[in-house]
Amino acid sequence: MLSLRRRAILGGAVTLVLSIVIGMFALSSFIDGKTLERFDSGLNDRHTQLVVALSTSEGNPTRLKASLFDPAYSTPLSGRYWQVMGPNGQIYTSGSLIDQTIQIVGAPVGQVLDITSAQGPYGVAVRAAHQRIILEGGQIWNVIVANDIAQLNAERERTLRSLLLAFALIGMLALAGSILQTTAILQPIEKLRRDVANRWDRNEDLSPTDYPEEVSPLVEDINELLARNHEIVARARRQTADLAHALKTPSAILRNELSTLVGDADKIQSATDALDRLDAQLGRSLARMRAANSAASINHRTDLSASIARFVRLFGKLAERDGKTIESRVTDGLHVPLDKQDIEEVLGNILDNALKHCASKVRISAATTENVVSIQIEDDGPGIPQTAQREALRAGGRLDQSKPGTGLGLAIAVDLLHAYGGELDLASSDDLGGLAVLIKVPANMGLKVA
Repeated sequence: MLSLRRRAILGGAVTLVLSIVIGMFALSSFIDGKTLERFDSGLNDRHTQLVVALSTSEGNPTRLKASLFDPAYSTPLSGRYWQVMGPNGQIYTSGSLIDQTIQIVGAPVGQVLDITSAQGPYGVAVRAAHQRIILEGGQIWNVIVANDIAQLNAERERTLRSLLLAFALIGMLALAGSILQTTAILQPIEKLRRDVANRWDRNEDLSPTDYPEEVSPLVEDINELLARNHEIVARARRQTADLAHALKTPSAILRNELSTLVGDADKIQSATDALDRLDAQLGRSLARMRAANSAASINHRTDLSASIARFVRLFGKLAERDGKTIESRVTDGLHVPLDKQDIEEVLGNILDNALKHCASKVRISAATTENVVSIQIEDDGPGIPQTAQREALRAGGRLDQSKPGTGLGLAIAVDLLHAYGGELDLASSDDLGGLAVLIKVPANMGLKVA
């Protein structure tokens, strides 16, 4: 569907073309009529001059050439002619006719001046003014003056070219004015689009008074919609948290009951493993629900540098007990548009896996490059072969059965990141030799919901 700008410009262009076509047709018809009227008026004047010249020559047509000073009458086939026929039927013509005569098409020459089409020298179409006059001596003369139609057509073409040039200039000016007017009219809508996009950074409502009165109702509706969306997301998150609490309580009770049973240790361990997997699956589903609701709001801004620093302190104490270390290389002041609980759950799962499988060292680094926040967590453990990395990201994919866990840590991290438009990849660490987990999330708001 065309944008409003294109619709307005296209509509204006179509209207402009129609207006120009209709205007040119009407104006050209009017100008054609005026051109013919002026052309006929010139014929009328020259006919009057010929009649006056014939009267002053006392009916002697041989003296007409000396009385008419227009050089076109003496130039052969100039396009301007005169012809008189005396009482005895003898015809006298201008030098421009050479040995030809003018033939009136249609009615014969009458006593009333008539201007009509005629046939000129060598069959050339002319327009002639003709009349039968009676001189004082009672002599009857047929007096004709004519002009080549080509002159009339040339004048019409010149007028039409001037008209086309004028309308083309008017059309370009009108189109430019239409584009400028459309841009000015749509400017408040463009401003509204930018304000809605920036509203997440400011976390403020839009002010209807900042827009024209035609746009103000839309601004109020957007504010109401955003407020309602925020309320729905908050309510969904509360319900998800309540559901998680409701499920964790009976799960904990079952786990306690299993630990008190005395008997077949293998059966108890099997039941405990199944309960662990149930907890993990529930945790993954609840995390996805929470992430979807959080990403739908996208009104989040988490201090990533502070979260990583807190995790380094927390996991550093756990690592010291096993003779391991955690190194941090993080740019200060990093922020990501993710909910704090979600990004920390991602980091927690990955750091937990890294500490379980590393030999002695884990490194976490983070920086911003090209509007993307990149996080890398690497260790000096055995790593994961490239052929098995896809299996490691699959829900429940456990490559090392000797370590405790459910195989859902990376899968949960992937789900959470995808909900915010981020991504997680596995690679080999160039420095430490073990596994490198690469995380990329957009640095700005307006992320896509997975």
